[in-house]
Amino acid sequence: MGIKSLTQIIKRNSPESITHENLYKLSGKKVAVDASLVIYQNLLNIGKRPLFKNSVGKITNHLSGLFYKIVQYLSLNIELIFIFDGKPPDIKSDTIYERKKKANEAKEKMNNAVTKEDKDKYEKASLRLTKEMIDDVKKLLNLMGVSYIHPDGEGEAFASELCRIGYVDYVLTEDMDTLVYGCPKLIRNCLDKSLKRGDIISVINYDKVLEDFELTQDQFIEFCIFCGCDYCDSVPKIGNITALKLIKEHGNIETIINNNTKYAFPENYLELFKQSKEIFLMWRDKIDVNDMNIQKSQKNMSGLIQFLVGEIEMNENKVQNGIKKIMNIHNYKV
Repeated sequence: MGIKSLTQIIKRNSPESITHENLYKLSGKKVAVDASLVIYQNLLNIGKRPLFKNSVGKITNHLSGLFYKIVQYLSLNIELIFIFDGKPPDIKSDTIYERKKKANEAKEKMNNAVTKEDKDKYEKASLRLTKEMIDDVKKLLNLMGVSYIHPDGEGEAFASELCRIGYVDYVLTEDMDTLVYGCPKLIRNCLDKSLKRGDIISVINYDKVLEDFELTQDQFIEFCIFCGCDYCDSVPKIGNITALKLIKEHGNIETIINNNTKYAFPENYLELFKQSKEIFLMWRDKIDVNDMNIQKSQKNMSGLIQFLVGEIEMNENKVQNGIKKIMNIHNYKV
């Protein structure tokens, strides 16, 4: 879910923090990828078309989508490191339960659907990441020579801290939680829908957001939790405009609650709020870049062709063309 309406309030209050860049300008940079989010994005980014499957029924569009995405970055000499999700915090259990419930409901609707269009729609809505999907993505990364880390906890939290301490230059994700973790530069798909080119990205500058919101880092975390997040629901009748006003007026959530005479805060709200804040600070100054379990591999282009063409059943010409784009930069041999 991320932070409720955070993109909209940043567009309104800090428009200059969002820049639209041509991807080639990131050449020579290092980008951490929020793996789970990007996998989901490629899994579902097929519009009204049905899911892609190979001859044995395995869903494959996330793998083909990731291949093209990785080729796009590597061909511009941009280094990638994927960060996978580990075990989620216990406080997120209600959110996960609701997501599973919706997926199961969609699966039931899919089984009862009459038209192929409805079956396809509900099948996409029922999708959850599986171990097999994750393993296939790791196989793709290994064959393409792209590093990855599978830490404990939320992947975007770890990726954000890597960026905050300067180990990477950007984090690639659509999850606005990343800013709450303190990520200095967040890459998203282009937020300006009038720009139709696929090589244009949006970059959100965290420091500029803080400057324009007139908040400290700590206040920004509290404001975002106050808006509503995966760990702590929003308070009835408090949207992001009111949340920002109250944080700027009172400084922190405890003072807001202590002076409250208007809003109905849930009984355990402050406890959940504090636990949420701890999660958003979970990796702060706790990563030793010399002691990270990074999975690295040598590129194996012949193995990549066998996997994508032989197993995933992608078009061989398209796979070869993708590999050629990488070869033009790195002089690889198939």
